[in-house]
Amino acid sequence: MPVLHDPVHILLMNEYFPPDTSATAKAAAQVAEYLAVNHRVTVLAGRPSYDPSERHQHDLLRREVRGNLAIERVGSTAYPRFQMRRRVANYLSYLALAIPRALTLPSDIVLAMTDPPIEGIAGALVAGLSGRPFVYNIRDMYPDMAVGGSIVRPGSFTARWETMHRWALRSAARVIVLGEDMRDRILAKGVEPSRVTISRDGILIPENLPSPDNPVAREIRGDFRFALVHAGNLGFYGAWQTLISAVRMLESEGVGLVFIGEGAMKAQVQAMAQGSPAVRFLPFRPASEIPLVLSSGDMHVITVKRGLEGVVVPSKLYPTLAAGRPILGVAPEESDVVRIIRRAGCGIVANPDDPTSVAEAIRGVLHDSEHLQIMGRRAREISFSYDKVKQLEIFSGALEDAAREGKSPSRKPSSSAIA
Repeated sequence: MPVLHDPVHILLMNEYFPPDTSATAKAAAQVAEYLAVNHRVTVLAGRPSYDPSERHQHDLLRREVRGNLAIERVGSTAYPRFQMRRRVANYLSYLALAIPRALTLPSDIVLAMTDPPIEGIAGALVAGLSGRPFVYNIRDMYPDMAVGGSIVRPGSFTARWETMHRWALRSAARVIVLGEDMRDRILAKGVEPSRVTISRDGILIPENLPSPDNPVAREIRGDFRFALVHAGNLGFYGAWQTLISAVRMLESEGVGLVFIGEGAMKAQVQAMAQGSPAVRFLPFRPASEIPLVLSSGDMHVITVKRGLEGVVVPSKLYPTLAAGRPILGVAPEESDVVRIIRRAGCGIVANPDDPTSVAEAIRGVLHDSEHLQIMGRRAREISFSYDKVKQLEIFSGALEDAAREGKSPSRKPSSSAIA
């Protein structure tokens, strides 16, 4: 990354940060460490509560400094995340302590992510009240996700939430999103296209790939003649019933589906698959074995149910591409998953509402090993477009542009009034 003549001080607001193990914690850490090479970065987080690798005692404020990176943790509650009421307590206690602290922390720019779900609104409020530029990095789209995933019912509460969220979007000098489908959703909410930047969850591309015949891959495949693998979180965003129904149709043809991982929907997905020998569930493997897991199976499944395209952008797509495995995309045509598959020819796609569509798509490649190999090579080739360093450079560039505009005499501070 080229050294700028005018480094800036960035305040990054996100409740989760390592030793939290959530995806947003990892993303926040990667962004903060990258930006801290040439800028000052202060992260404002809460006490570790998301399956943390270590826990902290209850301090009103805890501060750690590593060169240009400072990590401040307010003394929020740290209940386990599995009970919604306790998770909400973590959210509210974090916001109650983080917003006043953010207002007192000097910085040139405010960068907010999406934990808790109204963090973007909080970041816009802090930026507006203090006259600083605001950059909004949307990891998950709320309240769209909460409604689409049936976490909350649509009504006056979600309508007000959406109004406040649109105000936050309008307040942002830059909105950084994870994919084209998410960008489309943001533009539909009235945000100027010039202020929306796509910076994907890129990956470090491995130079060498393990053999698909390694012991872990053989264990995952079992006795399935054609193995579909879903490695990752079993959340509410997937078209699980469609996928399992399709595999049931193919049981007699030797097709099997292996789920590797955990998630909020795992029990429900297991219930959907009850009695089917073609569906297996395995726990997460150690991090050191992830390349071996990604090398397994004839195809890897990426699924997004209809209505959540652009709300959720599955980051596991990119390491799967880098592993050179063909993709089965069970997702709407408008989703990033399907767009990338069609653009690169790195897999097959099917309707997330139609099990027969999924079954027929699988049958089309079931006995075509040459086609599968071609799709795997194309997956590997397209993965270099999503190199992590390239994506972080895009992220940094958007933030630096917002900072420069914020220093321009012609720029007016964001209004703190919520329309």
